[in-house]
Amino acid sequence: MKVTTRLSILAGVLYFSTAAVAQNPDHYIFLCFGQSNMEGFPGVEEQDAGPVDERFQMLAAVDFPKQERTKGSWYPAVPPLCRPSTGLCPADYFGRTLVAALPKNIHVGVVNVAVAGCKIELFEKDNFQAYAATAPKWMAGIIVTYGGNPYQHLVEMAKVAQKDGVIKGILLHQGESNANDDQWRAKVTAIYENLLKDLSLKAAEVPLLVGELVNADQQGACAGMNRIIDELPNTLPTAHVISSAGCEGRRDHLHFTPAGYRELGKRYAAEMLSLLGVGTNGSKPQEAIVPP
Repeated sequence: MKVTTRLSILAGVLYFSTAAVAQNPDHYIFLCFGQSNMEGFPGVEEQDAGPVDERFQMLAAVDFPKQERTKGSWYPAVPPLCRPSTGLCPADYFGRTLVAALPKNIHVGVVNVAVAGCKIELFEKDNFQAYAATAPKWMAGIIVTYGGNPYQHLVEMAKVAQKDGVIKGILLHQGESNANDDQWRAKVTAIYENLLKDLSLKAAEVPLLVGELVNADQQGACAGMNRIIDELPNTLPTAHVISSAGCEGRRDHLHFTPAGYRELGKRYAAEMLSLLGVGTNGSKPQEAIVPP
């Protein structure tokens, strides 16, 4: 074997060893995507504006000039977490609840890529172009912010996050624009499977948490879609549905109020903690219930 070849192999081994060391197993990362409710309705109430436990951070998926955040860097998870013009979203109290319950050595990071008003088709890896081409001007502007391809942007930002931690789950809140679409479950499953493949993840280690839309008890305009959402675990065993029952909705019957986002985020967190084998008060059940 030539000396140059041996040196190349050694360099490769050192590179991957360094990368492995850099990835902190105590830094839990969660990917978030969907439409406007995952973005967060614009506006942040004083009680939600921070400060936030420094163990809860967000990876800026775009530049936030006003907040002095640069794409691809970690910052305290003070809302907005999605883009500069968005507001409180389920990811806020998801993360806050997690760090309050998890051991002090565990840090939580979220990566949020969401597009108001979009159908789930916008996140289809191989078919998004056809849908994006029909997007209204205001939505097209958001899509451009994500390099014209929100799915690929989420993957790229997730890979940046993976340098510092381990992806532990994926959060989705979407469906208003796919109301009554019986193919929605198959589309979501394909997107989830593509994310696992593109990020070298295992389904058993990375559950998909899916929130219901504004509920019928809040006169939700798309509450009927919850029937389709609720059936997702029947075809995707690692999917877990988060109930929106009782989560306060706005007068538009499409979006949640800040109180609704707080409660929904806490419910996402309670489900994730259960999957991690931890109670919301930090207690440790007999055994975790991570799906096989």
